[in-house]
Amino acid sequence: MTPIEQYLAPATLDEAVGILQQGEVTILAGGTDVMPQSKAGRLAIKRTLMNIRRIPELKGIALDNDAIRIGALTTITEILNDPLVKEYLPVLAEACDHFASDQIRNAGTLGGNIGNASPAGDTLVPLLVLDAAVELASKAGGANGSIATRSMPLAEFFTGPGRTKRAANELLTAVRIPLPKPGHVARFFKFGTRPALDISAISIGIAGVIAGGVISDARVAFGAVAPTPIRAARTEEALEGRRLDEATIEAVASAARDEVNPIDDVRATAWYRKELIHNMTKRILDHVAQA
Repeated sequence: MTPIEQYLAPATLDEAVGILQQGEVTILAGGTDVMPQSKAGRLAIKRTLMNIRRIPELKGIALDNDAIRIGALTTITEILNDPLVKEYLPVLAEACDHFASDQIRNAGTLGGNIGNASPAGDTLVPLLVLDAAVELASKAGGANGSIATRSMPLAEFFTGPGRTKRAANELLTAVRIPLPKPGHVARFFKFGTRPALDISAISIGIAGVIAGGVISDARVAFGAVAPTPIRAARTEEALEGRRLDEATIEAVASAARDEVNPIDDVRATAWYRKELIHNMTKRILDHVAQA
C-alpha cells in the first residue's frame, strides 16, 4: 500500500520551499530515478509527493556574470543541445551524449542526476572538473518568510551512495559553473558495455589550462570507483605544473590507479576498474598532448 497522503505541484519556488518546510516530502522532477527506485522497493515515497516541474525559476541555461547557471529542471537533452554549453562547457555536453537513451535524456534533469548521488552519475564527473557549485534554497533561514539560499562546491556535496548534504527543507535550484579560462581543455571518458545505455563501470574527467606546453589548474575526477564521485587530489598533484611528456603521463596514470578504491560488482571487478583507470587516463593525456 502506498504511503502517499497528498500530491502537490507548486507553481513557484516560494511555494515549493514552503511545502518542504512542513517535512516528509519526496521531490519528483523527471521521475527517471524516483519512479524505478520506488517500484523496486529501494526508495520509500514519503507522505507528500511534490512535483516541481511547473516551477519556472528552476529552468534554463544562462550566462550570469562570470559563470553559467543551469537550472535544476534543465533536461539532459536541453544541456546537450544548448549553444552556451557547446561553446564554454563541451565536456559537459560530451557526458550528456553518453547519458542513457533519448527518452531518458528528454525527461531526466540535471538536478535529478545530482540529487540521486549515484557514484556512477554521468554528469557528475565533468561537473567536478569544471568546479561546479550547487545552489540550495530554503525558507528556514530567511527573515520574514523569505527564501534563503546557499552555495556549496559540488566536490563537498556528496556524502555516500544516494546521500548528499542537502537538508530536508532545502531544494536544489541550480548549478553554477565558472567560465573556463583561456587555454582550458577538458576531456570525459565513460566505459560501459554500451556507450550510453549502460551504467558506467568507470568514468574519468580531466581538465586544466595549457600554456607553453605546461598544464595548470589541473582537475581530475573519477566515477564508479568509490562510494561517491571523487576529485583525485594525488592525481591532480602529479599533473599540476608539468609538461605532458611520456614520463609525466605514465606518472599521472599510475597515481590515478593507486588513488581509486573500487569494488567488485556485476559491472566489473575492482582489479579491472583499476586497470581501466590507468589505461584510459594515459590514453586521454596522450590525446591531449598530441592535440
